[in-house]
Amino acid sequence: LLNPNHFFSPVRLESTKPDLERKKGRKETDLSATQDQSPEAKSGTASASSVLAPFNFSLKTRALDRRPPSPSILRRRHLPAAMEFAVVEGESFSPSCPTLIMPALSIGNVGQLAVDLLISSARTRRVAYLDEPSVLPCAGNDAFGPDAVGDLTLALEAYESASHGLAFVQQRSPVITGMMVSFAKNVANFARNIGKDHIIILSSLDSGKRRIIDASSGMQVYYLSSCNEDGSDPEYEKFGWKKLDGYDPCQRQWNCLASLVEGGKLSEDMIGDTDEMTINDYYASLPFAALFSACKAIGLKVSCVLCYCSEGDNMPESFQLAEAACKVVGHGPEKFHGNGSNGWTIPLSWKSVYGPPPDMSIF
Repeated sequence: LLNPNHFFSPVRLESTKPDLERKKGRKETDLSATQDQSPEAKSGTASASSVLAPFNFSLKTRALDRRPPSPSILRRRHLPAAMEFAVVEGESFSPSCPTLIMPALSIGNVGQLAVDLLISSARTRRVAYLDEPSVLPCAGNDAFGPDAVGDLTLALEAYESASHGLAFVQQRSPVITGMMVSFAKNVANFARNIGKDHIIILSSLDSGKRRIIDASSGMQVYYLSSCNEDGSDPEYEKFGWKKLDGYDPCQRQWNCLASLVEGGKLSEDMIGDTDEMTINDYYASLPFAALFSACKAIGLKVSCVLCYCSEGDNMPESFQLAEAACKVVGHGPEKFHGNGSNGWTIPLSWKSVYGPPPDMSIF
């Protein structure tokens, strides 16, 4: 999203519609302005009006002849800004919370719902408001309660639970189109700068893209880990999880993504033909893939915990994804001592997921 005023002087540009007669008239005017100069103008004693008239005309002409700057100039002048944050008064990021859990936006918002559930159940405290230029702004009422007292909730916020050694980042609005890589790099740098060494990303995959459907079991959890180059991790295999089949660091789209987060440029063989997109290309195009690649590129340990789902009521998937995150960090939901089933504390914001109840006076 570029503002033309950042690159062009505020000269009033006239229409550039090709008009042969108008062009001919301008040439004649320019010629007459040169030939019919008064003796005062030729001697250097011309009045202000006689000098400014041809000058203004030539200024408009130069404005019409200007061309937009090349893409390389735009890149130099429009560098993405880094993420900033405002720490809540009396709070600070704790070194005793080295693990950061966050969502990657995708179908069904399962990752966001799972992080909401974890934040509410772990009795966290809000540590900071994050200001990320690539995330659309939003504001709402308190998401966790127990009562909606008007405490503002913003698009990106950081929470911590010292008793569980966990930190969380909740994202409530999408990333601006075309800025996902910039967002992922800013998140990775932010996590490293505040002392986090393990990033857990919770997200969902479109069930319509699923290759094999196993109807004999419940929700299958998939993972992706930076532990090994091929994305595998023996510890997660012990949980009965499956490595995401669509991850191949040598595959075109994944290789392209890795190059972008490391500051490289796209080559023609990386771009390829959009008509030849495969299922692996689909995975590499999702937000979790950019976050995974960016964190891995700067040496952070990163784990993606994923599940397939469809649009609809995705609260059951969010419970299972939150339980999967607990397995990664070695905590069971029963340690949260919540007021819901299995120790969970249901977030206040979930009461209005489908809007307020109907007015009973209409019945």
